[in-house]
Amino acid sequence: MLDTHCRKYIQPLIEVAANLAIKLKLSANFVTILAAIVGISSGIFALIDMNILAIIMLWLSGYLDAVDGSIARRTKSSTAFGTVMDITFDRVVEGSVIIGVAYKYPQFSFISLLLAISIIISMTIFLTTGPLAQNKGEKTFYYQAGLAERTEGFIMLSAMILLREKSGVIINLFTGIVLFTAFQRFVEAKKILDK
Repeated sequence: MLDTHCRKYIQPLIEVAANLAIKLKLSANFVTILAAIVGISSGIFALIDMNILAIIMLWLSGYLDAVDGSIARRTKSSTAFGTVMDITFDRVVEGSVIIGVAYKYPQFSFISLLLAISIIISMTIFLTTGPLAQNKGEKTFYYQAGLAERTEGFIMLSAMILLREKSGVIINLFTGIVLFTAFQRFVEAKKILDK
């Protein structure tokens, strides 16, 4: 939801980094890989209780994840494989934080598993609808907006890291939000694909 409605406000900040990357001759795919490495480190820092650094790395990863798309669009270098890398690495970053929190606090292992499954369900609907729907946006795939998008996910992941032993409430709330988003996407898929 926030990505869909607020992107226009932060796009100028994203363009600053995209312009710098283009001047440095960094490809969109390079920035995608860099975003993944930075994001994976977030899960590692969460695991070793360096929580502020974990959150900084998580959000830096998200920023770079937005920059790579701007680079690809501005340099007209968008590729189908770049899209695959982008979406896959997004899940790897989320998974690293979920694993870091679940490993550090074993009492949250089961509900963390439920969270991971809810993300799989929501992303399955998202990724199945994409190729079947006509692309109407500037991305290389049809983008289904929903209650839980990347920014909401980062807010929830940050809260999971910060609340430490009390993060179970956030994990359960996050799972509910993701499942609601899956339902939204499922209903939208029915509307647009049954025409």
